[in-house]
Amino acid sequence: MPERRDRLANQLRPIDIGVGVILGVETSILYRCGRTEVLCVATLDEGTPQWLDTGDGWLTAEYSMLPYATEPRNPRSDGKPDGRSQEIRRLIGRALRASVDRRLFPGYTIRLDCDVLCADGGTRTASINGSTIALGLLVEKALADGRFSVDPRRATVLAISAGLVDGEVRLDLDYAEDSAAEIDLNLVGTPGGDLVEVQGSSEGDPIPKECWQQLMELAAEGLTSVENSVIPHIPSLEP
Repeated sequence: MPERRDRLANQLRPIDIGVGVILGVETSILYRCGRTEVLCVATLDEGTPQWLDTGDGWLTAEYSMLPYATEPRNPRSDGKPDGRSQEIRRLIGRALRASVDRRLFPGYTIRLDCDVLCADGGTRTASINGSTIALGLLVEKALADGRFSVDPRRATVLAISAGLVDGEVRLDLDYAEDSAAEIDLNLVGTPGGDLVEVQGSSEGDPIPKECWQQLMELAAEGLTSVENSVIPHIPSLEP
């Protein structure tokens, strides 16, 4: 079983955030947590999907891993996402849609592109956190140039993982821990304690409810730690 030698069970991996990492794209974010690196970019397009007939705006996400993000090399996608990537892009989209009021940007689609440069566990939670920053920068830009008249954000949505590894409840699992975990849990919510989504499963025997509660409590505390790293990079929500 993997042991933690560089951090406590309730500690996050170091978070590093780069803003404007693509030349000319202010809404590009390089989100690093430990050895995991995800490039998140937010763009605003005119128009909405044809099936959306409510008059509201739309927000969607894409997620992919570069071939060299894993070892061994992961084959490049031929344009159609695999099942895992499809699941994760839907999760990112649901999470970020929960953070906005789509009625406040009618006729526009917000697109969030998440490309994993290096995968060492927690890529979906890193994608959500990086996308939240990119979204805030996009909204700031759209307010400044007149495309948005009001700030559509209604909450800051963040994400973190937790798990049970070798009988120990741990926060922010890396790949080795995730692969060995008896329970793997992803929590999406706000620093204030409201939840957007919880994903979790036992990899073997049934797990007592008390253990699940410990994981939820640890993950909720972890969101506060993520907030401390992320919030300084997000423009404040406009009243």
